[in-house]
Amino acid sequence: MSILLEARPYRPFKSSEEYLIAMKEDLAEWLNALYPELRMNPDNFMDRLDTGVAICKHANNVRKAALDYVARRQARKIMTRSITSSLAMPMCQMADVAFLPNAKAGTFFARDNVSNFISWCRNSLGIIDCLLFESDDLIMRKNERHVILCLLEVARRGAKFGMLAPMLVQMERQIDREIAAENKASYGTGNDESDDEYEEMQPAETCLIYGPQPQIVTNDLKSLDEMMGR
Repeated sequence: MSILLEARPYRPFKSSEEYLIAMKEDLAEWLNALYPELRMNPDNFMDRLDTGVAICKHANNVRKAALDYVARRQARKIMTRSITSSLAMPMCQMADVAFLPNAKAGTFFARDNVSNFISWCRNSLGIIDCLLFESDDLIMRKNERHVILCLLEVARRGAKFGMLAPMLVQMERQIDREIAAENKASYGTGNDESDDEYEEMQPAETCLIYGPQPQIVTNDLKSLDEMMGR
């Protein structure tokens, strides 16, 4: 399944700040595609997330995608060990993230929602601390960059189960697929991740597709960590 979004013109990113803005735009479009009621844009990005409701809701949808992923593999009798399966199985055994859907921004309940999401990222997804954010980073706007990097990592994990991914994550996955295909063609081998995820999952994967002009992203050959100054 494909989702058509408005095309964006080519532009080089000369600084980490410009790259941060581009990632925020990408995440906003991705979250709007998943949850149209958010009506998110780069200007209100943090405002739409600071109650913790949207991110907790997304966490539970990632868990649902993991359950569906395991069910598909069981139906096809493909229960060999793989990186994606080892990520999905523990998530299936954990409960949904608890959150208060009516929490107001700046309240204790909003802070509790955000804290529950961060705990889920750490304990269920196994995201390392340097890719997590603290509650005040979102609620008090102390570090927007940490929030963005964490959400990108959550998107990467969800994409492994067949969820819609932001354009940046889609490009990363395309590069991984091409490398895996080249390795297989050259050496006749691939890793468990590529065999499991890319061959089995890819045909059903949902994609974000921009309009007539393809999006071209460049960061002057610098890595994400270098661009973000980590």
